[in-house]
Amino acid sequence: MAVGRVAAGEIVGAFGVRGWVKVQSHTQPPANILGYSPWYLTGARQGRAYKVLEGKPHGALVIARLDGITDRNAAASLRGSVVEVPREALPPLGPGEFYWADLVGLKVLTLGGSELGRVSAMFETGANDVMVVEGERERLIPFVLGEFVKDVRLEQGLVIVDWDPDF
Repeated sequence: MAVGRVAAGEIVGAFGVRGWVKVQSHTQPPANILGYSPWYLTGARQGRAYKVLEGKPHGALVIARLDGITDRNAAASLRGSVVEVPREALPPLGPGEFYWADLVGLKVLTLGGSELGRVSAMFETGANDVMVVEGERERLIPFVLGEFVKDVRLEQGLVIVDWDPDF
């Protein structure tokens, strides 16, 4: 990921024959991704900015038409690309708030000081968000502030959790 950009979604396929793409959005609600333009895509057409011309929700996904993508083949070639948006385009955060992208790479320590690894990803489930921690093994820790996640110290690069290191 380029410095100053945040992953906001992923192109999962083409939609129709006129160059529309299907996007798995990481924003809440999913259609919010359409408000961030331009999109910078990883993959085959890396480094180029794509202006979002139009888009709309489509079931659990979002569909969008990007400037310069005019047919199904061009749209299909973008499949698997991560949609990155400039960080400054995101709404400002309040005290104690952070974006998931801020958590990736942080060291995870237990209350007792045991290092579990680093946050490699975050994902949403029906019940709660989950933090993927990669260390000597992978751990999935519910991202529930106050219960399992006791403190997030962005400036120190730490997440403190109430979690048994043997679990």
